[in-house]
Amino acid sequence: MTELVLEGIKAKQQKTWASGDYGAVAALIHPMAEETVQAADLSAGAKVLDVAAGTGNASIAAARCGADVLATDYVGALLDRARERAAAEHLPIATEVADAENLPYPDARFDAVFSVVGAMFAPDQEKVAAELARVCRPGGTIAMANWTPDGFIGEMFRTVGRRVPPPPGIRGPVEWGSEARVRELFGDRADVTATVKTFVFRFASPEAFTDYFRQVYGPTLKAFEALGPDGGKPLYDDLVALAGRSNTATDGTCKIPSTYLQVVALRR
Repeated sequence: MTELVLEGIKAKQQKTWASGDYGAVAALIHPMAEETVQAADLSAGAKVLDVAAGTGNASIAAARCGADVLATDYVGALLDRARERAAAEHLPIATEVADAENLPYPDARFDAVFSVVGAMFAPDQEKVAAELARVCRPGGTIAMANWTPDGFIGEMFRTVGRRVPPPPGIRGPVEWGSEARVRELFGDRADVTATVKTFVFRFASPEAFTDYFRQVYGPTLKAFEALGPDGGKPLYDDLVALAGRSNTATDGTCKIPSTYLQVVALRR
């Protein structure tokens, strides 16, 4: 795939993630970032880079550990929210707009590099893996949380993709949630430990889940926009049915277990 095509895809992605209110979704899944940062076992004063940081979940968790944190994303508005959140908790983090596929930092600059359901969405997976490893010092830690292909979010993306197909020739972001694929991507750059974890979404009903994601989550919001009012109804019904099938609640509400792969890789 040509560089021009990839740049076009990234430009479209930027608009997608800037739409809706990703910060609302990020607030729900903040515990994933806390778990991932704890798994990385940071030391106070560690130099940390959070890649595709969004509204700063991993950055804030790392700052609580006394780390020196730089949060990056290619959507500046998301970093604005990260700064607001960190300031509200009196936690010092720095922010900078940067592309996960082309990080503007020297080799081995950081003690730890994080990405929590962020870098997995960049179109060139090989380039992202190379960059995450390049900026991490030998002996340092690369830690990620990535939605799994066979979990609820993976199925949600496939459900949306049946109505609004993704760009051809791009590997699915949830491939980052496969241990085999992560090992392939990092190759001999890092020693990988991968653990499947579960996050539970909690809503009043399957319809409430679907309404929420239709309104605030960029990928589903844009899919509904592309389909229009008439075309969006089948997708809405599909997502309600998926949430219903995945619901484990027995009290009339909705609880949806969603698996993700926690990756802790030691840089060689």
